Parts: sequence; structure tokens; C-alpha cells
Amino acid sequence: MGSDWRPDASFENLQLRARILGAIRAFFAERGVVEVETPLLSRAAVTDPYLAAFRCRYEGPGSPEGETLYLQTSPEYAMKRLLAAGSGPIYQLGKAFRNGEAGRHHNPEFTLLEWYRPGFTHHDLMDEMDALLCEILGASPAERLSYRTLFERELALDPHTAAASDLHSAAHAAGVGDVQGLSSDDRDGWLDLLMTHAIEARLGLDRPVFVYDYPESQAALARVRPENPPVAERFEVYVRGIELANGFHELTDAREQRRRFETNLDERRRLGLEEMAIDEKLLAALEHGLPSSAGVALGVDRLVMISAGAPSIQDVIAFPFERA
Repeated sequence: MGSDWRPDASFENLQLRARILGAIRAFFAERGVVEVETPLLSRAAVTDPYLAAFRCRYEGPGSPEGETLYLQTSPEYAMKRLLAAGSGPIYQLGKAFRNGEAGRHHNPEFTLLEWYRPGFTHHDLMDEMDALLCEILGASPAERLSYRTLFERELALDPHTAAASDLHSAAHAAGVGDVQGLSSDDRDGWLDLLMTHAIEARLGLDRPVFVYDYPESQAALARVRPENPPVAERFEVYVRGIELANGFHELTDAREQRRRFETNLDERRRLGLEEMAIDEKLLAALEHGLPSSAGVALGVDRLVMISAGAPSIQDVIAFPFERA
């Protein structure tokens, strides 16, 4: 409508956003991490059944019959191709897109900071993330808790060994036990529900919180450390009850990565979702040799929202989805 032409965000918040973007670039310039740009359009998209990519159609030179392309949900795959080619430490600050995600903490088009550090473990990267948050938010050094310690502290449950029935009971006790489509034996589903609805809001109220070493079944693109039980070398960052970032000690095994992609595709078929092509260029890069690295993606809109003390990311985006 014609009356919706004005921006949602105040100019004070837009100026704050500009200062934060400048501070991020200065932070990495000081550390010798190189800014890169990778394509927003790709012929392959993520296989993750819980992420939906926007599809678009290209028709023109090089493709006379036209072809489907996808707006990227993250620059991860292309950045890993740069790492495998010998780029060294890199970061990217730009747009990403996720279909079906809109709300107080989500916008279908959003700004993402993603960076990779060859030679780092996920603990090394937590150190650097902590330094960034101290600089941008003026935060105190973060609290660090393993996933197991967090669940034991908050719910008196061991997330690695608790039966699905125990997780279901804990969800009922927290008032979130009846979820359509979540089967009674879906341990990861119940763990995720407990994290998002019974724990998350209490995290990072006084200072950031890093939660690390997730269950093996939630490894995503992380390495798995063979302990008893095995744990995925990944972390998430929470500030004022909001999930801000997700990081990994990156998987470098092409064969294992293919297996995980195929498992995702099996799950997509079970859920009746669109079949997605596996990104063979990423797998070829892993075959060539991805250096041992840690990487993390941080939601910049949420970071600015937290810094501004705003209730919604719509308050720090000039033209959010509703006014685009």
C-alpha cells in the first residue's frame, strides 16, 4: 500500500546498525581475516529438512531452456570451497534468505556474519566470538556450559542418556508437551523443544552464554568427538534469551558429509518435502582437502536488536518483509 513507504527502523537504529557493521569489519581487519563475497544464487541448496530455500528461475545465455536456482540460506558451502583452495581465514558480511521464517526474531531476507578460522577448534572460535561480543555489545566475558551441564542444571536430565519418555515428561512439566507432528520417540525433537521453550529464555540475561558439545545426533556439519557418549564439536551463543550464533569445528570428511546429506534427503522424503540436489562442488572441495577449521554464523539483525534494546528485528531493519 502507498502509505507503507516509510522505513520501520528509526534513523537512530539505522545509524547504530552502520556503526556495528563498521566495527565488525574493523575487528576482522585487525586480526587479518579477509572479507570475501560468494554467490547468493546457486544451483544447489541445503539438504537440511528444517531449512527452506527460495527458488527462482534463470533464463538466458548459458541456459537456453532455463534452470532453477536457489537463494542461499548461508554462504557456508561456497566459503568452504574458498578455504579448500587455500584462502586462509575469511569472513563474509551480507544477505542470506530463508523461506517461511518471519517474526520477532526472523525476517526471510536477513544479514548474516559468517567466518572461518583454519587451525581453530570450536573452543578457539568461542574465544574470538567472546572478544567480538565484548567489543560490540560491551558485554562481560561469556559463561560456558556443555550441553549436558546445561540440561542437568536446568531440568535435572542428562540429554545424552535420558529416554524419550523422560524428555516428553519434562516437556509436559514445562507446559509444552503437546506438539502436533512430534512423535513420542523423537529424542532430538524433544531436546530441541526443551531448549527453545523451557531453557533458552533464561540464557544470557547478564552476560552471553556459550553452549557447546551437543549430542552426536545433532552434529549437522560438525566433527564428532569419540567419547562415551560421542559429542558433536559445535556451539551456540545466547544473549538475553536469544540464540545469536551457531558454530562448528568443521567436518572435513567428504564421505561422512555425503552420508549426512543423504540422511537429510531421506528425512525430507519422509516429511514430503522437495527433493534437493546434493552440492557436489562442496564435496569435491572436501575431497581435495578442507583444512582443519572452525566456523560460525551470527545473525547481525539480532545483534543490532540486542545492542539497541529493541523488542524486534523489524525495529533495526529499514524495510522488513512486510514493507519490502
